Amino acid sequence: MSKQKGDTIMLSAEDNAMLTQTDPGTPMGELFRRFWMPAMLADELPGADCPPVRLRLLGENLVGFRDTDGNVGVLDAYCPHRGAPLFFGRNEDCGLRCVYHGWKFDVHGACVDIPNVPEGDTYKHKVRIKSYPIIEKAGLIWVYMGIEDKQPPFYQFEWLETPDSHRFMQKLIVNCNYFQSMEGDFDASHAPFLHRTLDNNASNLSARIRENALTYEDVMPTYVLEDTAYGNIFGAVRKQADGNQFVGVTHWIMPCFTTPGASPKVLQMNFRVPVDDEHTMHYRVRYDLNGPLSERELWENRHGGFLFPEVIPGTFTPVANKSNDYRIDRLMQRNYSYTGIKSFPIQDLAMIEDQWGPIADRTREHLVSSDEAIIRVRRNMLKAAKDLEQGIEPPLLHSPEAARVLPDRMVLPPEADVAEALRPHAEARP
Repeated sequence: MSKQKGDTIMLSAEDNAMLTQTDPGTPMGELFRRFWMPAMLADELPGADCPPVRLRLLGENLVGFRDTDGNVGVLDAYCPHRGAPLFFGRNEDCGLRCVYHGWKFDVHGACVDIPNVPEGDTYKHKVRIKSYPIIEKAGLIWVYMGIEDKQPPFYQFEWLETPDSHRFMQKLIVNCNYFQSMEGDFDASHAPFLHRTLDNNASNLSARIRENALTYEDVMPTYVLEDTAYGNIFGAVRKQADGNQFVGVTHWIMPCFTTPGASPKVLQMNFRVPVDDEHTMHYRVRYDLNGPLSERELWENRHGGFLFPEVIPGTFTPVANKSNDYRIDRLMQRNYSYTGIKSFPIQDLAMIEDQWGPIADRTREHLVSSDEAIIRVRRNMLKAAKDLEQGIEPPLLHSPEAARVLPDRMVLPPEADVAEALRPHAEARP
């Protein structure tokens, strides 16, 4: 249960553990397993019979491979014979063959060959390796790790149906728990500090490319929150100099999808997938529903280093990382930016990867009104995990169309009812 400390509400140690633990058999782990989760970028398996790839997802060690026919398999990382690692296996003739004794498995987990013993032709039918259903969609390989007969329909995010030319995506490995990686998306009050330049973003090319350059005349946003069938909708409300209300519209879609950073044309979604309790895969996709991304947008995404940080070649680790203090530049901090850290996502990583460690100790927090949206998502995540233990499933599992929602930015007159203006943005688009 949450408890009171002075004038703040914080999580108990028990609820913090439930929120952050996603191994098999944990309440939050079972909740995540009821949803389709991105396992890897599709181009990590670039062609038929390419080398297999190690995966770790929700605390499980797995291996992914693409067979001779182009089908993808996601299997247990270890051969069920004597536990040899299948990462070293031979990917050949529509199966992954363990190099220890030659046992071979197809993408569905069936054992198709046991060549090292005379009884192999009959015994192979008694052997299976754990395998998970996959869907390859929009440049990603998605996996379902839950109860077989409870497999839900797939998501209906609109960007999933766009051509490759309409999307740009990056994957990063983040060295902390999924929730502390995600909760900054519900915290509008950090942006006027962490993400600003000292000239209020006037010289920030990347902010201008996002259209409607981010300015922070009001550093104390208020929130309008609403629970929805898919999770939550948040309106972060800032007063403008002319008295109007600037409202940033963000959604949290259970269990780990968020929609921050909208502009009139190019939209964005983040998703944080637990690798284990102390590591996260952070995917960020920017997309245009109506046409290809512009050359200017693509150049900035690939080379600008602000919206998408540079990574160490052959990895998903940013060049600016904890080991080098995120390449903080104190001269830049003094004269140009609030942090002295170049990349927008890296500014966040510097704050969250060591937030009382890779699993934040939320019993030590002193929460204030700007944390209202974070508190709401925590409560809803915990409620969903506890409900599932009682057999009550999240509504989104049965109504994936409910998550056909988009971020937005609105300018409303001073007297406008923000909650009323938000309501259409909480409803599924046709």
